[in-house]
Amino acid sequence: MADITKQDVAEVQKLIADKREALRVFRFGGAGSRTRDVRAGRTLRREIAQALTELRARQIAAKAKKA
Repeated sequence: MADITKQDVAEVQKLIADKREALRVFRFGGAGSRTRDVRAGRTLRREIAQALTELRARQIAAKAKKA
């Protein structure tokens, strides 16, 4: 995964949307069959959380900067 701290907000939001879509496909794609890589779901959730954490940190920093 690319370094999130160097991306702008729009790119991070697009990354989150893409990862959420990939997680949805992972969950429902293997509904009737066994998946080979069972850790893919965990990895996707972790990457989504990291991107959301970065966005929140930027919001807090911007808010502190205004005050």
